[in-house]
Amino acid sequence: MHGLHRRKQGFTLLELLVVIVIIGLLAGYVAPRYFSQVGRSEIQVARAQIESLEKALDQYRLDMRRYPSAEEGLQALVAKPENAPGWGGPYLKKAVPLDPWGHPYAYRTPGQKGEFDLFSYGRDGKPGGAGDDADIGV
Repeated sequence: MHGLHRRKQGFTLLELLVVIVIIGLLAGYVAPRYFSQVGRSEIQVARAQIESLEKALDQYRLDMRRYPSAEEGLQALVAKPENAPGWGGPYLKKAVPLDPWGHPYAYRTPGQKGEFDLFSYGRDGKPGGAGDDADIGV
């Protein structure tokens, strides 16, 4: 029994390379699915924020009998505009949020689809686009 060589504990380089390749293959399979979920959740957050802003705009309209002008913008929801005696705000608990990609929400009045348009330009911050870059809003 004294003549037998004991194998040293640990992994060989080949075993480590096989494990790294397997981890790489798994990451390549899982990562695209994970990142598509992140993109969908950002779109859902943008829709929820737009819905919240719409409610605040409706509250503003009840008090002021009009929506904020294009010049006043969404800031009229948190800070009293000049010559606004009926203003009962702030209509948002915090500052006007940025969209999930860090861009300001676009507010137009009069809108092309109604009294106002409120939307995010999506991930790219530019009009149009598809997927995560598509415009989101009313």
